[in-house]
Amino acid sequence: MIPFLGPADRFPPVDQALDEPDGLLAAGGGLSVDRLVEAYGHGIFPWYSAGDPVLWWSPDPRMVLAPRELHVSRSLRKRLRKRDYRVTVDTAFALVLRECAAPRLGDTATWLLPDMRRAYLAMHRAGLAHSIEVWIGDDLAGGIYGVALGRMFFGESMFSRRTDGSKIAMAHLAAQLDRWGFPLIDCQMETGHLVSLGATAMSRRRFVAEVARLVHEPAPAWLLDADLAL
Repeated sequence: MIPFLGPADRFPPVDQALDEPDGLLAAGGGLSVDRLVEAYGHGIFPWYSAGDPVLWWSPDPRMVLAPRELHVSRSLRKRLRKRDYRVTVDTAFALVLRECAAPRLGDTATWLLPDMRRAYLAMHRAGLAHSIEVWIGDDLAGGIYGVALGRMFFGESMFSRRTDGSKIAMAHLAAQLDRWGFPLIDCQMETGHLVSLGATAMSRRRFVAEVARLVHEPAPAWLLDADLAL
């Protein structure tokens, strides 16, 4: 059994999370900014389906990506050199959120429910959630968003509407985070796409210890000024 949190209840220790399903820790508690800051600061994130209460997770192991170890394929490197796009930060957060919430090809459901979108918009207004946008002409070609606390970035979702849109966003995000001294991007759970980008598994114990240190580091101003090493 997992605890059902009331508005004032704290999260249980992450080592109490279930093994099956991997990392399920608690339910309930709402999605306020304070609740989300507490969650991310302890290596916990929300993820649930329509009709479910808010479910909180801390899987073991945790997928992470070191920004300077992002794998850039030959074809993507060639695309980045063309510079036939422009990249912005926090210019269209709500639009990136909406695109990330759109059902993927062949699917009709989304995990990014209206309550979740409102919660991340509130985090954005509080200066704690950020988006990277890739534009081709006037069209939003791809993007990524996540939560940033101190010098720790928690990736949440990405999307592409044009070829390589999300990969271009990730390349620029990784370069910028590396410039700022962010050692890790939280990728939450393993997917083939994340592994292809260079993400690796880290034990939950080590991940939580790293997060506890990094979230208290000074936070940078979110302005893009990093050059891609191509």
